[in-house]
Amino acid sequence: MKILVVGGAGYLGGSVTDLLMRTNHELLVYDVLLYEDFYRKKVPFVLGDVRDYAALKKHLAWADAVVWLAAIVGDPACAIRESLTQAVNRDSVRWLRENFSGPIVFMSTCSVYGANTEVLDETSALNPLSLYARTKVEAENILAGSNAVCFRLGTLFGVSDEFARQRFDLVVNTLVMRAVYHGRISVFGGSQFRPLLHVRDVAPAIVRALETQARGIYNLHYDNYKIIDIVKTIENHFPDLKVETTAEQFEDKRNYSVSSAKAKKDLGFAPAVSLDLGIRELKQLLEEKRIKNTFFTRFSNYEHLRHLLAEHPSPLGRELKLEI
Repeated sequence: MKILVVGGAGYLGGSVTDLLMRTNHELLVYDVLLYEDFYRKKVPFVLGDVRDYAALKKHLAWADAVVWLAAIVGDPACAIRESLTQAVNRDSVRWLRENFSGPIVFMSTCSVYGANTEVLDETSALNPLSLYARTKVEAENILAGSNAVCFRLGTLFGVSDEFARQRFDLVVNTLVMRAVYHGRISVFGGSQFRPLLHVRDVAPAIVRALETQARGIYNLHYDNYKIIDIVKTIENHFPDLKVETTAEQFEDKRNYSVSSAKAKKDLGFAPAVSLDLGIRELKQLLEEKRIKNTFFTRFSNYEHLRHLLAEHPSPLGRELKLEI
């Protein structure tokens, strides 16, 4: 199978391409390199923007299947410029639906559930609280009834691969980074739930979906954790860690737990990397100083995009001079 991985050079794309490289499938990565200066993997690569439909269409003609990872990701980053978020997260998906009839594996998010006290499955009511979540709901609706599977991912954590940019704007990654460099963590409230998923556990589900021609919507997560319980797990790795708690609630209103029973039943989804192991590998990465400056803007979707928008009129595909 010829697989086009759109957005394959990012945090999630690193582990996805690693696994696909070990299969018998033929692989092509298409990415604008928003967070990178060049692509370092030994994989066929095309530098391109998802808004450049003429360029993308040539590669769709080559592909038997598409893995669509491209997106402006996260509530803060999406809020910077609404027109950009809609163009990348929604409009490009509509174009994909209209121009490709083969299998599509699309990454959505459990953020579409917003705030809910019940354990939520794929039939539960949606409550998107941000532009990011709304564009993912819109994209899911666009793909409904097509040859597509949509994965609603839990909050990712951990180390993706050898080359991909690490993210320090995700809850587990950020808390471990603060534990390593500051020896202190502040917790606001802490009672809100998050479904967590190690970044490397997404790729097996993608491969399984491609090889079984799965369709529809699936939640993917490892387990549901309260923020305070994430902190307590981190404490096990840092005996001298100081934890400051306050009743003041964090501005992020999301609070939800999910079930991945459908994916386990239909796809044999079996997430293998625990929160404990993910914390351990992040701790090792940081203590070995393999990342020189964790506060560099490229490790945060919001900070990096904000910086680029201040410098470039069209930061995504600036080499293409596309309008936003």
